[in-house]
Amino acid sequence: MKITLAQLNYTIGDFDGNTGKIINAVHEAKRQSSSLVVFSELAVCGYPPLDLLEYKSFIEKAEKSVKIIAKECLGIAAIFGAPVVNTAPLGKNLRNAAIFCVDGKIQQIIYKSLLPTYDVFDEYRYFEPSDSFELVEYKGYKIALTVCEDLWFKQPLLSGFGKNKLYKVDPIERLAAQNPDFIINIAASPFAFNHDDIKREILFQNASKYKMPVFYVNQVGAQTEIIFDGGSRVVNSGGFLLNRMPFFEESVETFNLEEVLVSKAEENALPAADRITKIHDAIVLGIRDYCSKMNFKKAVLGLSGGIDSAVTLVLAERALGHENVRVLLMPSQYSSDHSLKDAKDLAENLGIQYDIVPIKDSFNQISSDLAAIFKDLPPGLTEENIQARIRGVILMAISNKFGNILLNTSNKSEAAVGYGTLYGDMAGGISVLGDVYKTDVFRLARFINKDKEIIPENSIIKPPSAELRPNQKDSDSLPDYDLLDKILYSYIELKLSEQEIIDQGLPAEIVAKTIKMVNANEYKRFQTPPILRVSSKAFGFGRRMPLVAKY
Repeated sequence: MKITLAQLNYTIGDFDGNTGKIINAVHEAKRQSSSLVVFSELAVCGYPPLDLLEYKSFIEKAEKSVKIIAKECLGIAAIFGAPVVNTAPLGKNLRNAAIFCVDGKIQQIIYKSLLPTYDVFDEYRYFEPSDSFELVEYKGYKIALTVCEDLWFKQPLLSGFGKNKLYKVDPIERLAAQNPDFIINIAASPFAFNHDDIKREILFQNASKYKMPVFYVNQVGAQTEIIFDGGSRVVNSGGFLLNRMPFFEESVETFNLEEVLVSKAEENALPAADRITKIHDAIVLGIRDYCSKMNFKKAVLGLSGGIDSAVTLVLAERALGHENVRVLLMPSQYSSDHSLKDAKDLAENLGIQYDIVPIKDSFNQISSDLAAIFKDLPPGLTEENIQARIRGVILMAISNKFGNILLNTSNKSEAAVGYGTLYGDMAGGISVLGDVYKTDVFRLARFINKDKEIIPENSIIKPPSAELRPNQKDSDSLPDYDLLDKILYSYIELKLSEQEIIDQGLPAEIVAKTIKMVNANEYKRFQTPPILRVSSKAFGFGRRMPLVAKY
């Protein structure tokens, strides 16, 4: 028996498009003489559909798509995810389901029992958890079919209310007690640069504990902030990786079940991917999918000669093509000649259209207009912010006039401590580097230049500066980025307290100041564009902090 895994890129709410992709993969699996083709969680509607699930018309379209797909399952069976109506008298209106179709009809529906409610997930808002655990039988095999629950090994969590009683479950354990032959797990598991290592360990633990192979199917593609990396895989009964499908691209691959069942491999077939490579590929996919799914053909950004805008430009060019990206160079009276040259050199290296729009006259005019109000107050942060906002106005003018989406170039370190100007350099339709710490921006630049110099070396080695006042450097206001990023990672991703961070040997005064800046600038981050997520804890709706609080 052959099993095909279909790792596809879906669009939320595009039922015709998603259904067409699924049906095409069904026919491709048949051409590969497969008996069963498997798709990811909520493949029919795309993941995560959020409050679209509250619309009756949305669910009706999902039901229609399920029926259309089922009719195509002749001479082959299919498993795919979809929202279905909860027919029980109590509980939420919907269930997150895996649909098993064969002989042109729906043969069986398996419901998800563990509903994640953390970070970007809020499934318990919409779905009723299952408290029943049934195997799927097909062609003489018994299948433990789960919806993302393989990723909950050693975490039997509170999953809901069953007959008005709280209960905890381990779905794999319940299913394993019925002696299945193998596990199929359909998932919508978002990318984070450390998640593949965690996923590999969890699948190893499940497969080896229950002595069963696992066929794991993830989706690929970006849905606004959330990026799905694919990486669908087959693991043998010893927990070792037999095959992993590509990261960040669609793929349909077929596997011989009998070979998987008898596999005695005791080492993984493929090494783990490099962290910076994964971050690079994730962001390129994130830009491409956000623009294509939002119907933006072209993008614009401000190119300063610094490293953040340089890395953003290269990633945008790789996502959209050089002909679909343009940049503006907007020097002020404080911009250095070498910064302007670095920006021009990079644009020319990539074949990118660029325009030079100096902002000195605009700044002087606004300063003159405000002179009567500001009177004898000394210049300072206000004047720096005016320059950033002038640039924002110019970039948005290009965006409006030509229909180019504005790409934000701020990094995570700056966003964390509020080192940015609202309605200025924090403007944009999507934040490209908002989940990448500054130290990793440097690593991305080196990765981009690994074969030849694309980003001018001077952009990488010169001290970071906003160039909004004479001889300004980031280090005037912030700790060195190596130290700053250690503190930020400990506080944001690891959620350590101030004292716990200090206990790592980091300077107490700088730790306290950094945490204060992070907490004080939540209101700024609340107004930023969506941030492409590449870490385990990105700013945005996965990190919900009060704007008004003393903490």
